[in-house]
Amino acid sequence: MQYVNANGATIPALGFDTFELAPADAEAMVAHALGAGYRHIDTAQMYNNEEAVGRGLKAGGVERGDLFLTTKVWTDRFNDGDLQASVRESLARLDTDYVDLLLLHWPNPDVALDETIAALNDVRAQGLARHIGVSNFTTPLIDAAVTHSSAPLVTDQVEYHPFLDQRPVLDRLAHHGMALTAYCPLAQGRVFREPTLERIGRAHGKNGGQVALRWLLQHDDVVAIPRSTRPAHIENNFEVFDFELTEEQMREIAGLHTADGRIIDPSFAPDWDTAA
Repeated sequence: MQYVNANGATIPALGFDTFELAPADAEAMVAHALGAGYRHIDTAQMYNNEEAVGRGLKAGGVERGDLFLTTKVWTDRFNDGDLQASVRESLARLDTDYVDLLLLHWPNPDVALDETIAALNDVRAQGLARHIGVSNFTTPLIDAAVTHSSAPLVTDQVEYHPFLDQRPVLDRLAHHGMALTAYCPLAQGRVFREPTLERIGRAHGKNGGQVALRWLLQHDDVVAIPRSTRPAHIENNFEVFDFELTEEQMREIAGLHTADGRIIDPSFAPDWDTAA
């Protein structure tokens, strides 16, 4: 297993995402991911599967101290007091005393950022979350969040894969000692149809998805959280620690960035035009 160290947090570099997983799938696939070797599980209040994730964690049979569990607060719970209450509700659903990482899911222009960040810090101070961070924050919002936070922020979780250039976000996070957590790292399957990734994969005895994940993990301070409802794919996604891409292959993959490379449409979220 590979780890990313960011502002005091030691994060398993490859995690399992539960976005859009129905409860039955979330429970079964979390348990399977733990059996395959994953120790980092990501969920969110908005996913409506925290209870199922909690059951999957128990079924996986891994000691709580060996797990890195992330959840995210949805934007309708960003006010002081409401945010803290929402985290306690999440912990009850997850059947755990704390999460390892708590994130603000999207920026919300209707609640003052300093109020939300103060509430996030309070959750950490109460021991309900070991570490805190943000998600879908642009570079100016990253700077603002860091300025308002008395505790270190450890990550910004954003869409990132070979078709989307996130260098400005990476550079800004590095400036603050933060990691980037890449959701949608397989571009919803698009990586499996990309000839360059497939060609590079053949040279290593890997598929295009494994190459895309390896590319992410060879960046400094990048965590990747793929998801799947297929046990075989979950296992394949974990088989990325036994090969290394050359510098030329890394450059080739970076060359796949396109102006319209984004997969996730952020228009459903508040202040969507600030999505990273």
